[in-house]
Amino acid sequence: MNKYDIVVIGAGSGGITSAVTAAGFGKKVLLVDKALPGGECTWSGCVPSKALIHEAKKAHTVRSAFDGYRADRKAVMDYVRSVRENIYAHETPEALAKSGIDFLQGKAVFKDSKTLLVDGAEVVGKKYIISTGSSPFVPAIKGIDSVPYLTNESLFNLEELPESMIVLGGGPIGIELAQAMNRLGVKVSLVEMLPVLAGREEKEFSLAIEKVMRDEGVNLLLGARAESVESMDSAGLEDSGKIIRLTCEQSGEKISVEGAALMVAIGRRANVEGLGLKEAGIAYSAKGIEVNKKLQTSRKNIYAVGDVAGPYLFSHMANVQGIQATQNAILPVKRRVSYENVAWVTFTEPEMARAGMTEEEARKKHGDSIRVYESDLTELDRGRTEDLKDGMIKVILNRKGKVLGVSILAERAGELIGEAQLLRTANLNFAKMASVIHPYPTYAEVFTKIGKRVLVDNLLNHPVVKLFRRSK
Repeated sequence: MNKYDIVVIGAGSGGITSAVTAAGFGKKVLLVDKALPGGECTWSGCVPSKALIHEAKKAHTVRSAFDGYRADRKAVMDYVRSVRENIYAHETPEALAKSGIDFLQGKAVFKDSKTLLVDGAEVVGKKYIISTGSSPFVPAIKGIDSVPYLTNESLFNLEELPESMIVLGGGPIGIELAQAMNRLGVKVSLVEMLPVLAGREEKEFSLAIEKVMRDEGVNLLLGARAESVESMDSAGLEDSGKIIRLTCEQSGEKISVEGAALMVAIGRRANVEGLGLKEAGIAYSAKGIEVNKKLQTSRKNIYAVGDVAGPYLFSHMANVQGIQATQNAILPVKRRVSYENVAWVTFTEPEMARAGMTEEEARKKHGDSIRVYESDLTELDRGRTEDLKDGMIKVILNRKGKVLGVSILAERAGELIGEAQLLRTANLNFAKMASVIHPYPTYAEVFTKIGKRVLVDNLLNHPVVKLFRRSK
C-alpha cells in the first residue's frame, strides 16, 4: 500500500497547481488522472482554442488585404495540436517528477474517506484534493444521440475543419470558436436560446460583438430554442450523416439550419460520477462537490477545487483554489478563499474583459449611489492610428470612488483589465489613476483620462466643497 501526505485527483489546472504547491512544502505528493496531465485547459480548452483564434486572426487579416484568400484548415489544426504538445512538454510525468511529484495514470475511486483505489490498487493519503474538472453539457435534444456532434473535447482532434458548422450555444466557448472558424473559411451558423450573445456581459458589449460577428458573416439565430437534430444527405433524405439539420423554435415559428458538423457549446457539468464520493461520505449534487469557504468537503481531510467545486469555471480560479486548498490541507491555520476580485475574458475580437459587477448588478445592490463612467476607445489617439472600429470601457464606482466593476471591449482587453484588478484588489480609489503616467499612444491611457474625471467628481462630492458651493 502506497502512502502519501497529499493525494490529488485530477491533473488539470487546479490539480497540477495543488500538487506543485504541496511539493513546494516538502510533502510526499501523488497526482492521479485517468488521462495525461494537463486537463481540459491544455488539451481541449484554453490552449488549443487560443491557438485556433490566433490562426483565425492571421487569416482574417490576410483576407482583408487579399479578397478570396482561403486558409489551409488542415495546417491550422496541425498548428493547434503542435501548441498543445509544446505546453504539455512542461506537464509530462517526467516534468512533474522533477518537481517531486509522483504521477499515476488510472481511474481513481474512493474506497472510503481515507483510502483511494487507482485501477484497483490501494493508495492512502493523509489529505486528498479533488480536482476532476467538468465536461461539456449535452442537452436532451431529440435526435442528438443519432448524430456525430462535436464538443470542445473533440473539435481540436479533427484533422481538418469542415466546410460548414452549426454551433449550439452563444456563451464564451460558442462565440469564440464560431468567430474563429468563420474567419478560417467555415460557414458558421450559431444558435442561442437567449436574445443576446454572452448574456452575462454588459448589454451594449454583447450587442457590439453580435454586430461584429454578423458583419464578418456568421449566421446568428438568437432567441432560438433547439428542438431536434437529424442527419441528412444533400438531397434531404436520411442517410449516413453527411449533413446535419438542426430544427429550432424562434418567435413561435419552426426554422432549420444545416451544416456539415454540429458543435455543442451549451455549458459545463461537474465531473462527480464514478469517483466513489458516496462511499467516502462526500456531499455532492449534479452542480458539483459541496465545499465550505475553506474548500473542505463534508469530510474535513478531503478538499475540492476547480470546476468540480465551482462557483467559477475558469482555469485561473482553479489555480487560486488549488493554492488555497493545499495550504489549508498542510498548514495549521486555514484561510477562507475569497471571490471578491474575480475577473474573466472572452477571447473574441475585440476581446471582452470583466472585473466585478455590471452596471445592472451594481444598481440592484447599491441603488442610484453608484457612479458610472464610460469612454470610447476609438476616440483615443491609439484608436485613431489603428482605425479602431469597436472599443469601449465602462467603470462602475461606489459613491466614494472605489471600484465595483469594470468592463472593457477592446483589443487586448484581457491585459487592460489587469489595471482595474489592481485597483479592486488593493481597494484603491479610481482617482489614483489620474496621476499614473501611461506611455503615449496606448489604449491604457483611458485609465488616466477616467481617473481625472473621477478625481474632479471626488472633489465636488467632498462635504466641505459641497458646503462651500452651497454658501456661494
